[in-house]
Amino acid sequence: MLALANVEVRYDHVILVLKGMSMEVPEGKVVALLGSNGAGKSTTLKAISGLLGPERGAVSDGTISWQGRPIQHAQPDHIVRQGIFQVMEGRRVFEHLTVEENLLAGGHTRPDRIGATDLQAIYEWFPRLSERRRQVAGYLSGGEQQMLAIGRALMAKPTLMLLDEPSLGLAPLLVAEIFEIVRRINEERGTTILLVEQNARRALDIADHAYIMEGGRIVLEGTPDELRGNADVQEFYLGMSQQGGRKSYRDVKHYKRRKRWLS
Repeated sequence: MLALANVEVRYDHVILVLKGMSMEVPEGKVVALLGSNGAGKSTTLKAISGLLGPERGAVSDGTISWQGRPIQHAQPDHIVRQGIFQVMEGRRVFEHLTVEENLLAGGHTRPDRIGATDLQAIYEWFPRLSERRRQVAGYLSGGEQQMLAIGRALMAKPTLMLLDEPSLGLAPLLVAEIFEIVRRINEERGTTILLVEQNARRALDIADHAYIMEGGRIVLEGTPDELRGNADVQEFYLGMSQQGGRKSYRDVKHYKRRKRWLS
């Protein structure tokens, strides 16, 4: 299980981004972390996976524990070898390598040898990747690159997969396909998933539990049904009016009331 307890993250020793962040990700579950731009969601994932250093950030307080052991100061390669793998926002595939070479790179940290059965398992999850296995990754569509990024993560056989905005820039049909694959990975492989997402509706459809983040801290949590029934969540994250209908752009633009959880 992953647990964050009162975690603070600072950039350049000054800029406080996470302000006492606490949450848990139980083994075998899908947990969604929702919030608007700038809430600190991606910083949370980077703190878990040890990727704050290149951006001059660091965990300045609190603990991040994985299976009971603190990892907040561990190096990224050590964290990957512990079974935690992050799929970065924006896909970040190796554009000049082929699809299959990208997948093989994903298994680089595994202690065992990568076999043909490992690749075949990924191609069964993502048939489009099988069709394009010899194609250079930079020429794939956005949706195919997202599939490749997830497939590359699965090649590492992660126990916990961190997904950062998998729906970003994708058409609705592709978003539905990606989220269905994520759900199946959790159900059939038992992979624990922490999903950072702005598409609250889609995330709540596959999550077992969800947290809402604002201003570097958790402001609300609950089951998907509990959050869907919350008036503030409906208003700010699901685009619904208090009468249950969809809000128009004009309603959202001119809405003045502050979120109750920030008051």
